[in-house]
Amino acid sequence: MNTDPIADLLTRIRNASRAHHDNVTIPYSKIKEGILDILKKMKFVSDFKVTTNEKNFKEITVELLEERSNVTLKRISKPGQRIYVKSQDLKAVKNGLGITILSTSKGVMTNLQARKQNLGGELICEIY
Repeated sequence: MNTDPIADLLTRIRNASRAHHDNVTIPYSKIKEGILDILKKMKFVSDFKVTTNEKNFKEITVELLEERSNVTLKRISKPGQRIYVKSQDLKAVKNGLGITILSTSKGVMTNLQARKQNLGGELICEIY
């Protein structure tokens, strides 16, 4: 049993990129798919596909970018300590070079999108 599936997602991507793997397989969930959609749009991963394995469990296969082997994925809000912010308190990561992913009432989005829509929410992770 995995107690923090988002931290597991980030760790698998971090480990696979540092080991220079082409892809990594991760168990499926909707929030993981939302996070990976943002990572794809911001060009931190190449692509991802949702597939079903032989035991009828969904899983996500993530294709990694070779030039992004030094990407930093940092989990902020944890199951033992949730971190929530208002839209006014959202700050830029590394002077705009990175992004913060947060979960809002309108779905998973970046700090830039949440700021435009005047939404706050739970900080999931920082990527730079």
